[in-house]
Amino acid sequence: MAENPMDVIRNLDEPLHGLIAENRAFCFRDGALSKKTKYLIAVALDASHGAIEGVKALALEAKKNGASKDEIMEALRVAHFISGVGCIYVTGRALKDIF
Repeated sequence: MAENPMDVIRNLDEPLHGLIAENRAFCFRDGALSKKTKYLIAVALDASHGAIEGVKALALEAKKNGASKDEIMEALRVAHFISGVGCIYVTGRALKDIF
């Protein structure tokens, strides 16, 4: 996987990096929605935005939090329905080495 872009931000602006890390922890903690569900939403959003590395990283996080291949693909079906076929090409490129 390519270098984590957040490593660059950490080196350039540690306080900003800290705020982003706090926000990520806040966003992805269990609440009314489970971490797994939140990561599935995030995978679909990144696919819709064309973020190949984001789909890859978030799919791995979803798996770590209990998501199955089928659950990840269902989330990506929703992204396809809403955003079109472009996110399916992004998905294919992102997931080729994961499953």
